[in-house]
Amino acid sequence: MILGGSGMKLSFSTNAFVRHSLKDAIEHIARIGYEAVEILADVPHLYADHFSPDDLRRLKDVLRSSRIAVANINANTAMGFYGRQFWEPLFEPSLAHPQEDLRKWRVAYTRKCLEIASALEAPSVSITSGRMISGVEPEESLIFLRDSIEQLLGDARKYGVLLGMEYEPGLLIERYEELVAFIDQVASPYLGANLDLGHSHVLGEDPWTVVPGLGPRIFHVHLEDIKSRKHHHLIPGQGDMDFTALRRCLESIEYEGFVTVELYTCSHHPVEAARRSLTHLQRVFAVSS
Repeated sequence: MILGGSGMKLSFSTNAFVRHSLKDAIEHIARIGYEAVEILADVPHLYADHFSPDDLRRLKDVLRSSRIAVANINANTAMGFYGRQFWEPLFEPSLAHPQEDLRKWRVAYTRKCLEIASALEAPSVSITSGRMISGVEPEESLIFLRDSIEQLLGDARKYGVLLGMEYEPGLLIERYEELVAFIDQVASPYLGANLDLGHSHVLGEDPWTVVPGLGPRIFHVHLEDIKSRKHHHLIPGQGDMDFTALRRCLESIEYEGFVTVELYTCSHHPVEAARRSLTHLQRVFAVSS
């Protein structure tokens, strides 16, 4: 589905379908009517350390038979690292982890995700900075983060896949201004934003500052509803966000990438959540200004 005639394309993330296999998640999302799917690069879906060439071939077959594109490889979390379902530390080991061997593991893991994204013709891989660590100054963590990113830029260029940094309340990079400063410092066309408009709303940011400020550096968009600025992802239409205004913001910069609905909070009813999201966004986004 093309949103608002603008060229934006609607996607749904498999991270709502963690009680389903990746195959089932993709088939459900395709049947519901989404043009693309964001694939969770973690257990129980595409954990890159355990993803074989045969797994990749089977995944390609599922995508081909479902006639659905891959919007993004979501490499934000790494619960598979612990070998079990593990809620915290959700984003660790991160690209900014103070322990060198763990930081190297995350760089290597992200490199695998870039290679898989290229094989699946996904335009981007999303990443985060990880959380601030007790006893480590944020400035030091940012040095670690930049070093990790710089190790990955050659791979991003090699595979033709963009790295989209996602900011989030509570992370090392948690605000628009911090992300812009970091992207400017790295100064690579392969590093930009995986912009979660719900996170921005939680922080009280003005979308007419954030969206034009990032402009062409927005590689991929996450979308969900938010109520009372509480960081809890809701089905579009259940919260306070003005999706018409957000659509107009994205149209103002001629954004033509994927907009992925991210509802990891709805793992108990992902099919219903995906359907209700599509119905709401068809009504709000697909209406001409």
